[in-house]
Amino acid sequence: MTSPFDPLTFAHGPAMANRIMLAPLTNMQSNADGTLGEDEYHWLVKHAEGGFGLINTCAAHVQACGIGFPGQLGIFSDDHLPGLTRLAAGIKAQGCLSAVQLHHAGLRTPADLIEGVPVGPFAEPDTDCHVLTTAEVEQLRDDFIAAAVRAERAGFDGVEVHGAHGYVLCQFLDPVNNLRDDRYGGSYENRTRIIHEVLDGIRAATHSDFRLGIRLSPERFNIDLAEAKQFAQELMTGGVIDYVDMSLWDCFSMPSDEAYADRPLIEHFTSLERGQCRLGVAGKIMDAETVRKCLDTGADFVLIGKAAILHHDFPRLVRADSDFVPIATPVTRAHLAAEGLGPTFIGYMSNWPGFIEG
Repeated sequence: MTSPFDPLTFAHGPAMANRIMLAPLTNMQSNADGTLGEDEYHWLVKHAEGGFGLINTCAAHVQACGIGFPGQLGIFSDDHLPGLTRLAAGIKAQGCLSAVQLHHAGLRTPADLIEGVPVGPFAEPDTDCHVLTTAEVEQLRDDFIAAAVRAERAGFDGVEVHGAHGYVLCQFLDPVNNLRDDRYGGSYENRTRIIHEVLDGIRAATHSDFRLGIRLSPERFNIDLAEAKQFAQELMTGGVIDYVDMSLWDCFSMPSDEAYADRPLIEHFTSLERGQCRLGVAGKIMDAETVRKCLDTGADFVLIGKAAILHHDFPRLVRADSDFVPIATPVTRAHLAAEGLGPTFIGYMSNWPGFIEG
């Protein structure tokens, strides 16, 4: 059986020292212009100290108009390079690998955070938004690629493209609403085209040791599970990417589509062909037992979110105690501050029911 602390090799770049990766987590700790905030730096470097095999940044927007939340890290301008370079160096100094998650919120962009209106591949009913022209879709693609090049210049080991959770690339995958009549809508081939072009473009524009992954989600936002499986396998066997990060909401829940409710979500993806590509899973992985269960089910690695907020050194705690479970919630603000969260992040977490005392 695979141990959580076995190294993991990839087709490109150095091996990950263990099978536990920090999930890309919204934390709102950077500056309004997208430059790196001190609390965000501290949060991520502290988790590198905590023994994770790879640190993902929060979602970093590739266009100014693609911001998804206040205090979001940006990667759409060379003005962001000094902070990104410092962050990459800080993570590397802890002997840890790093990746920037490349993101654009699309129609989910809060209108009060941008000039103009949110943009996306189709019009959203009862919402003031702009439908991207074909030329603007091509510019979006090019800006994802430029952001990856910027991440490489900053010293990161790789990038993860955010194609999940109803953000812009996931919006293109939507078979219900993406009825565009150009080459980016309608058929499965057209709806997946922009993601292929982004990934192919990043691979061509970066060096051979630069790691490339993508986050996908298989349900919600009109994503059809059958198509999600088809697309994940297509990407894993295509020879372009190094890993797929499947955000499953709850790894061992049953699919909402009754036609596929014969086995948990995780098994629908661990059973796929993956070639040289690695498969990671995220979704309610809170303790040492669930980490092992995911690996025993066939995942190559796990991504830790909520448990990493509670314990910056989650991997070390799992290594020390094979029965480790996190501290029970609600927790104090002092506990979260000790785990590396700044005041803004703690305030954001107070919106999670039952997470913080008081």
